[in-house]
Amino acid sequence: MEHSPQIGDRLADKSAPPDDAMIRDWIGPEAFEHWTALRDWIEASYPGVFAPDWIYGGKKHGWSLRYKKSKAFCTFLPEYRAFSAVVVLGAAERQKAGAQRDKLSPRLMALYDEAETYHDGKWLKIGISSAEERQDVTELLALKRPRRAIA
Repeated sequence: MEHSPQIGDRLADKSAPPDDAMIRDWIGPEAFEHWTALRDWIEASYPGVFAPDWIYGGKKHGWSLRYKKSKAFCTFLPEYRAFSAVVVLGAAERQKAGAQRDKLSPRLMALYDEAETYHDGKWLKIGISSAEERQDVTELLALKRPRRAIA
């Protein structure tokens, strides 16, 4: 017997990557606004740099949208009635974050401080349900990779 989705459940049907309509239905219209705003910000800030690709992480982790060039930039996690982004900070990015502590939000720095450091960096999963939380993610991404000057 199938159970009803719970908040935070992932899209686990591996038959095909989800499209925008499926994402909007799964995460909800408000979260989808943040999804599209962050996606649009990445495309405008880093034109032609990333070709996002859907990756399937198995039944437990489901589908996620990865932005990667030579190194991972960020990953969007469509969760039932929620949207999160994962940002991995390597050693250089952790130094930058430490130097910018006073410019980053207290919420973001609390997430940063609580995140465990692994051999490949600190993995931050950031829930995005407001413009301020989305701004936190964009500031972190700008630490990872400076934005191109747009003429």
